[in-house]
Amino acid sequence: MHISEASNSSGSVSEFILLGFPSRREIQILLCVMFSLIYLLTLLGNAAIICAVWSSRKLHTPMYILLANFSFLEICYVSSDVPKMLANIISQTKSISYAGCLLQFYFFFSMCAAEGYFLSAMSFDRFLAICRPLHYPTIMTYQLCARLVVFCWAGGFLSILMPAVLMSRVPFCGPNVIDHFFCDLGPLLALSCAPVPKTTLTCATVSSLIIFITFLYILGSYTLVLRAVLRVPAGSGRNKAFSTCASHFLVVSLFYGSVMVMYVSPGSRSHPGTQKFVTLFYCMATPFFNPLIYSLRNKDMKDALKKVLCASEISKNTEK
Repeated sequence: MHISEASNSSGSVSEFILLGFPSRREIQILLCVMFSLIYLLTLLGNAAIICAVWSSRKLHTPMYILLANFSFLEICYVSSDVPKMLANIISQTKSISYAGCLLQFYFFFSMCAAEGYFLSAMSFDRFLAICRPLHYPTIMTYQLCARLVVFCWAGGFLSILMPAVLMSRVPFCGPNVIDHFFCDLGPLLALSCAPVPKTTLTCATVSSLIIFITFLYILGSYTLVLRAVLRVPAGSGRNKAFSTCASHFLVVSLFYGSVMVMYVSPGSRSHPGTQKFVTLFYCMATPFFNPLIYSLRNKDMKDALKKVLCASEISKNTEK
């Protein structure tokens, strides 16, 4: 009700048109099939990690609890915009309501912020495990892990609350066509029928703080971790630590690399084609690759996934 009132008070626009990927009908169908397949594999891959952590007692440790929450976040993250994008590709109207647009904006960027917080928490966990191994069991308790999980989820939603409230007060009088596949910040502000410097500054400040503070913290943590790993004598312990941290840092590089190109690079927002491609990469490709990176480079995770698959096969054969 509050959002619909904002719609009435902010102008005459009651819905937006998301252009998405304008092309011939055959190409749009091909894109829909390809994106649907990636979306389905992303859901399956991240759900498999959650099931593996849940079913294996060996993985009931802070590192894997954080990873399971991160995988659930990826499912929510990719589901905040991809289903609507797929529906609009095959739809003739390609519309989204004013309230739906604001909600999509809020949930997408809340998940994006929470992802940065979870990556920071995971880097903190690896820092303690490798740089402070003797103190790790007493510092990284299940209570602290639970607090970190709550902080990451709550922090993500609370960080974007003020920008979302300010966006609900932006006046939209028309036109209502967004040259994007979801309600992104830049294209929405471009449709405002009056200057909104306070909203623009607040959104830019919040996004910059989240991106740079979390990224610098993660970079500092893994720098210390790398120094500690290089001091360890060559052997299986060193290889395991390096492999685990390499997979974590690869995920960090994929996420922050694409986000910084989108929201920090000065020329990226002026080209809608580049904007769509980069946004598509960090909202679809990153969640798709994460399960592959974590499962292929982690022996414990691979063993747990094999057990989950074997258990499912046994249950199918029993039913037959």
